[in-house]
Formats: sequence, C-alpha cells, structure tokens
Amino acid sequence: MSAILQTENLSKAFFGIPAVQDVSITVNAGEIVGLIGQNGAGKSTLMNLIGGVVQADSGAILFNGQPYSPRSPIDANNAGIAFIHQELNLFTNLTIAENLFIDKFPSRGVGPFKVVDRGAAKRKTADLLKAVRLDLPPDMQVERMSPGERQLVEIAKALYLDARLIIFDEPTTSLTARETENLFEIIRRLREQGKAMIYISHILNDVRKLSDSIAIMRDGRLMTQEAAANFTINRMIALMVGRNIEQLYPPRTVTPGGQPLLEIKDVTTKGVVEKISLRVNTGEIVGVFGLMGSGRTELARMIFGLDTFDSGAVTIGGENLRKISPRGSIRQRVAFVTENRREEGLLMSIPIADNIGLVALPSFTRTFLQVLDRETMLDSAREMSAALQLKSADISVQPAKSLSGGNQQKVVIAKWLLSEPRIFIMDEPTRGIDVGAKYEIYAIMDQLAAGGSGVLFISSELEELMGMADRILVMSRGEIVGEFPRSAFSEEAILRAAFRETADHVLDSSLPEGEGLGVTAEEGSAGE
Repeated sequence: MSAILQTENLSKAFFGIPAVQDVSITVNAGEIVGLIGQNGAGKSTLMNLIGGVVQADSGAILFNGQPYSPRSPIDANNAGIAFIHQELNLFTNLTIAENLFIDKFPSRGVGPFKVVDRGAAKRKTADLLKAVRLDLPPDMQVERMSPGERQLVEIAKALYLDARLIIFDEPTTSLTARETENLFEIIRRLREQGKAMIYISHILNDVRKLSDSIAIMRDGRLMTQEAAANFTINRMIALMVGRNIEQLYPPRTVTPGGQPLLEIKDVTTKGVVEKISLRVNTGEIVGVFGLMGSGRTELARMIFGLDTFDSGAVTIGGENLRKISPRGSIRQRVAFVTENRREEGLLMSIPIADNIGLVALPSFTRTFLQVLDRETMLDSAREMSAALQLKSADISVQPAKSLSGGNQQKVVIAKWLLSEPRIFIMDEPTRGIDVGAKYEIYAIMDQLAAGGSGVLFISSELEELMGMADRILVMSRGEIVGEFPRSAFSEEAILRAAFRETADHVLDSSLPEGEGLGVTAEEGSAGE
C-alpha cells in the first residue's frame, strides 16, 4: 500500500503546554486508521495541523509523498483532504446543492456574461447524493434534514472535492443505529475505492470493528499504531489512560433516601410531552432513557424553565412552583447540564475561571453596590478546577474554547457545582468524551448523591444508565412508558419499552412466537 499521509515528529504547544509531541503516523491508500485517546490527548490538535487550522512548531508532513505545509483549511481542501466534523459545517438555511457548491458554482457563458448554471449544479448534486445513498431532492433545505442525512451531505462534499484523505471526527454522536450502520457501509465502500480515512471516536467497539489499524494517543504522544486485530477493548483503554480500568462505573456509595426533592405531576405540552409524572429523592440518581424524539430533552428544559409547558405542576423541595424560569430554578438550587455544551453551556471566548463563576456570581459580590470580588471568585474557581482535575494552563486567562471536549464538560459541571445544587439535571453529560473522563463524571454524580442531592440523568447510552442509576424511566413519544428499579434492570426489557409505540413495525418479526412487549419492571424481570 502507498502512503497518502505521513507525519514525522510533529509537535505543537499552546500557552507553553505541549499538545502534540513528536507524533509520527502513517495513513495508506485504501486504509481506515482509527484514532483514539482521552480528551486532551492531542487528537484534535493533530487533525488541525493536518487541516491547516494551526501550524506546527516542529516536524514535517508528507502528503502523496510530497512536503505539505498547509497555512489554512483552504490549502487542505485544495490538496485533497476533507473533514467531516462532529459539529457539521452546513448552512441550514440553504439547499443541499447550494451547500455543496457554495464556494464554486458551475457556470455557463463567457467573460462578464457568466451566470450560475443551477441546472448543472442540481444534476451534479443528484449524482453525489446517489453515491452516498441519499434519496433527497437537490433543492431541499438542510434545516429539514435529520442529523444522519446532513452527515451524508458532508460526505458528498468530500466526494465533490475528490478528496484522497477523509477525516471523520466523532461522526456518529447524533445518529440513530440505522444511520450509523449506513454510514459505516459508505465508509467501507470508500475504502474499496482507494480512499484513505482517519476515523476518530470514543466508541471503542466501532473503532475496532471499522478500522484496519488503530493509533492511540496519550498526553500529546503517539503510544502505538498497530493492526486493529492486535487490540482488545481493555488494551485500548489501558494505552489511552495509562492504567487498567477495572470498573467502567464507580461503586455507588449511598442508598437513596425517601424524601422527594423534585416532583412533577402531569406535565403536558401538546405534541411534545403528555402527562409526565416523576420524582427524584434525596441521594437518588434517576435515569431517563428513550430513543431520539422521545421528548427527554424537551422535558428537562421544561423542568428547568427554559421551555414552557401547557399544564401540570413542578414541586421542588416541597414547594409548588407557580412560575418556572431559569433564574428561579437557580435560586431553588437546580442545576442543568444541557446536551449542547458548546452553544448552551459555555461562553467559549471568555476565560475558564469566568465560566466557572458564572452561575454563582451573585455570591461573590460585596457591598450594596454588588461589586464583584474577583479574587475570591478566582480562588473558588481554582479550587473547583483542582477538585475536578481540569487540564489547563492559567484559568484566569485561558479561554474555554481552547480546552478539549472532556475538559470543557468539566468546566460546565464546575460552574454548577459552585452553586451547591440540590437537584442536578444532566442531559447527555458524557456525549463525545473519552472513557477516563466519563468515569470522572460518573464519580461526580455519585458524590452528588452521597451529599444528599438528587440527579436526573438523561442518556441515550443504556449501558451507562444501568451502571449508575437507581431507577430508570423509559420515554417514548412524549410519555413515560416504563419504570425499572435497579433490581429489575434488563437491557432487553428496557429497549422493548422504548420501542413500544413502533413495535408492530420494528420488533415483532424478531421476537420468538408468543412473546409480547414488556413495559413494566415486573415483566422485565420475569423475562430475565
């Protein structure tokens, strides 16, 4: 196989801290290289060096056997390198065709009489969509498309560029299982066509299943690059974190109390959620599971006051709240880690310390003029940063956007911990972060429960809910359709409950004759 990309002793530092140190990797034509490592291991910096976003301090890159020193992403595109980012780079208010050709539309005519050839653009777009098995019209607006369909449009853009190297960065975080499998089929077909690919993901099973070779980074260094067949999941984790992790989930250290902290009764918003009732007790972690579109995130936003609801009641600490707002929820010591940390959880351009102090800001003011005591706030932010083992330089000056995804999530959590919450709503808190950072967040959840707080833990990863929750509520189409105590946890029964509304179309054909759909804890445990 011929090498498409080679890096030779590539190094880069930020704020005096090495991000990539002497990294040498090779990607061949017709090869998928899985790239894994903890958040902060240097994966994103390495990709930014290859993509021309930043320039190396030392070392060299060869592309197609020639020296390659990109000064911008445009240089990378022109060389034949395409990125499929976790946060997709599409203009949602434009059509598919307009997104594909936004920097260079086909034209007809000569000289000053050239005009955009929209017919040619549509025909070419149709061919590209066919290549990625996407049966949509070229003039469809992107905002009307699902995350999986948008992902395929990004791949179509890469095909239009005739990229020789395609880099996938956490491409499955917002995809359904069916969309993920479709994506994998397309990636395999691209490999057969001779494309070189780098696949970055924290889902280790996917990396092992999809890749020809796997490169593992830790603390900015390449630990190894070997054939995928050489790795077990345990070996991958050990090389990523520098030690064996005997348990993926910390042991629970407290038994839930019987005193309710959060109660909601018959909360309803037409077409979104229907008569939702639940409670979270002191020292309890309550998991909420459901498929995409089940209403989990919408429910969390209503409880916190970001979205309104038509009817129902929310009670916090025994007090029935007449009007719910984010400001009022904060006063009631309710915390909300939202699903999208970049857009809703952080002010990316301001220093880490200012982000950490944001929610608890009033407690750091002095005198009737409410003057901020910045030194006291900085001291508290530094203590919280140390407690969460945040990997950063000086938090008083380093912006949040310069941190890895896992460390950004720690900043979001630190921001809320500083307000000493008694109810913690966490919506997909481990999405897009590595196994080591996940364990640390699970440990924080256990510590919150041990301190008497209640945690409402929303996740699409059933395994982590079963590892951490005391009870799991299952949502489907805006309703709670099942409740499972820890003693009755069963992956099959919980999934059956989640699929209840579509079971006739999805599950019946795969069930042994005579089996029904269990949606209660009793039915789930009976089937184990």
